Amino acid sequence: MAKKQFKAESKRLLDLMINSIYTNKEIFLREIISNASDAIDKLCYLSLTDDKVGLDRGDYKIDIIVDKDARTITVCDNGIGMTAEEAESNLGVIAKSGSYKFKDEMDSGKADDISIIGQFGVGFYSAFMVADEVTVITRKYGESEGAKWVSKGADGYTVTPCEKDTVGTDVIMHIKPDSDEEIYGTFLETWKLKALVKKYSDYVRWPIKMDIQHQERYETGEKTDEGLPKYEYKMVTENETVNSMIPIWQRSKSEVTDDDCIAWYKEKNRDRKDPCALVRIDAEGQVSYKAMLFIPGEENENAFTGDNKGGITLYSNGVMIMEKCDKLVHDYFDFVKGVVDSPDLSLNISREILQHDRQLRIIGQNLEKRIKGELEKLMRDDKPKYEEFFRNFGVHLKCGVCDEYGRYKDFLRDLLIFYTSEERQITLKEYVENMPESQKVIYYASSDSVKHAMSLPQCEEVRSRGFELIYLTGPLDEMVLENLREQDGKTFCNVVTDDLGFDTEEEKKAAEERDIENKEFLDFVKEALGDKVTKVRFSRKLASVPCCLTTDGGVTLEMEKYFRRGPSEEMRKVRANRVLELNAEHSAVEALRAAYENDKDRAKSLAAILETLAEMMAGVEVEDPAKFVEQVAELF
Repeated sequence: MAKKQFKAESKRLLDLMINSIYTNKEIFLREIISNASDAIDKLCYLSLTDDKVGLDRGDYKIDIIVDKDARTITVCDNGIGMTAEEAESNLGVIAKSGSYKFKDEMDSGKADDISIIGQFGVGFYSAFMVADEVTVITRKYGESEGAKWVSKGADGYTVTPCEKDTVGTDVIMHIKPDSDEEIYGTFLETWKLKALVKKYSDYVRWPIKMDIQHQERYETGEKTDEGLPKYEYKMVTENETVNSMIPIWQRSKSEVTDDDCIAWYKEKNRDRKDPCALVRIDAEGQVSYKAMLFIPGEENENAFTGDNKGGITLYSNGVMIMEKCDKLVHDYFDFVKGVVDSPDLSLNISREILQHDRQLRIIGQNLEKRIKGELEKLMRDDKPKYEEFFRNFGVHLKCGVCDEYGRYKDFLRDLLIFYTSEERQITLKEYVENMPESQKVIYYASSDSVKHAMSLPQCEEVRSRGFELIYLTGPLDEMVLENLREQDGKTFCNVVTDDLGFDTEEEKKAAEERDIENKEFLDFVKEALGDKVTKVRFSRKLASVPCCLTTDGGVTLEMEKYFRRGPSEEMRKVRANRVLELNAEHSAVEALRAAYENDKDRAKSLAAILETLAEMMAGVEVEDPAKFVEQVAELF
């Protein structure tokens, strides 16, 4: 028979199908299996009205047969098959989908249990990514003669009559020879094909069978010196079902318990620890989908860089589309693991990329609401467990608050908890609810640890008035509050840098007059310290310590520490405008003042010592500890 040309015209189009649309060669098996599944679905649907089909639901299957010597992979199904005319129409016209036509014509009342996967009619051609020749042998249900379709790619195809004993379709792929760039022979390995089935087609509803070799132990009939039976091993081949078929998330809650879901999660993710929360969703509406989501019990050490980063796998009718779909939820929930399966997704022609985002946005918004609701429930019902969750994943939520200039701050704020001076962890909402009437702002102190924050001298007066302090100990915490701006109308007050609001107008005026009167003394201390500080002033916050270090401007000392650990040189150069505050009533400052009057050199040494002490109390790294020791020793 003369070779026919593809009606879509085209070497260029077929090259596009093979080389551009599909970016991952291994998905060829997914596409061929999906076509086989569709063919079985069609015959199964027909059996609802045709008693002559003669097949029960348990009779349907998909076989994968490997012949290493011939370098072929054959995918066989006992589905509806094709006539010669249909083979030419469906396979000779690129982008014509028989499945799509069937799906469009189905009587919805009779097809609730039918799941057609294929839509575009191009998945078949992905076989040419790994095969230099494809043969299709098929026989339509109700026909006595089969058809044989053969093609080596864009050059065209032939269709000839043939004998075929059974109804269905065999797709025979002649695998390309190996080259320096590609080892195509890998696809002839049973373990590789089994892995591809498990990865992409594990939940195709029909059994996918393969001959699998494994070792089997048998008795030789002989005895060991100890009188025990001797054993040897032999290779045996068994035809096994290699896919799971019905995914756990598709089963009803009456069939599958939460414990079953957790066991599946732990096995799938190689996680020895139970998740701290499970979310199961069966949604119908604008977009129908099923979801099973897990909030892990702990952060994986390679979560941000390794394969064990969280992520939700996206399925459509049981066929995996994306292993980690980053469009379902925002990065602040990227620790969530699980699956979403929807028959309503509009996929692009290759099935690897979503055609548009409308359905995903709907699903994603619903998922995020459910995840947030589950976390809020966990906080209410099991606070210690939520605190453990926050230790593991709180940084994700904090990044979310800071992301896109605080776009998601209101959605996330009630999930944030902070350690306080009352030795508890609470939300900002809870803090405000517990504020006494006399308290007008939310007080906080930043440090690298709770222990150090508790020792900051600027906190003394706040605690003495019975007000609770929030301790910020994470590198992002200050930026989080910057983005939140307020909580229920209450603004934030940094006890280190801001006015505490305790002084009366008379006290503020007296303090200003004191600074004016002592301007020469304060200027001297500033000059003695050089560029280590930008300003020296008397403090209205200190009680028991001689001095402290604060800042002017938007960059605090904790921000400076964070930026110093940054990846870029520019970031590491960011510095806070340091201010040395002196406690005018402290004996050490009185000694400094006396030295200023009588011994300027001694005064300079005392000023340097006080500034270093202030650095130490602020948790700032002392640049020259040896010099500090020398300065202190000179006092004796």
